[in-house]
Amino acid sequence: PAVMRRAMAGTFTIAFVTGLGLLPFGGPWLLVIGVASVLCGIAYTGGPWPLGYHGLGDVFVFLFFGLVAVGATAFVQTGQLTREVLLAAVPIGLLSANILVVNNYRDVETDRVAGKRTLVVRFGRRFARAQFNLSLLAAFVIPFLIAAPERREWGALPCVLVPVAWRHATRLRVQTEPAAQIRLLGDTGKLLAGYAVLLAASLVVGR
Repeated sequence: PAVMRRAMAGTFTIAFVTGLGLLPFGGPWLLVIGVASVLCGIAYTGGPWPLGYHGLGDVFVFLFFGLVAVGATAFVQTGQLTREVLLAAVPIGLLSANILVVNNYRDVETDRVAGKRTLVVRFGRRFARAQFNLSLLAAFVIPFLIAAPERREWGALPCVLVPVAWRHATRLRVQTEPAAQIRLLGDTGKLLAGYAVLLAASLVVGR
């Protein structure tokens, strides 16, 4: 625990100090975002009311890895938040939360014993699979909403990953061995990375 606390403090400090270099581009609101991010990162599993232990982990991952991360990145570079930016932030947040879904799906029994009331513990594995699948569905519908106003055919580029997403949904349903679920955890992260690259490419090429 002591080593973990030092690693956490060091990581947050480096990230925060590095982020200060963005203030000339994004203004003082970035300082608010940085402080809120650090506090929520600590409160996720620490403090008197850890968020992850009360089923709020998915919500905060969606907010900070999706809306905040994408929105703040775009604002620093362009000085504005557009409909396109906010739409692009949603699938990134949902796919980020899916990593947590897989992790909590695997750990549901030990989390229940430890009193960690994740959404999977609260509502069961069937609910978790539905959440996972709906997030995937939304992630592959939203690119069309982004592209629709200007009829950009490149908007469908992220959809080349639909077969991969389909396999992930199947694996979550049928694989019960911890080793297989750990592999799915890593592959879910890879899907997020690949999706982000293709979504960015579709926006660039579409212009």
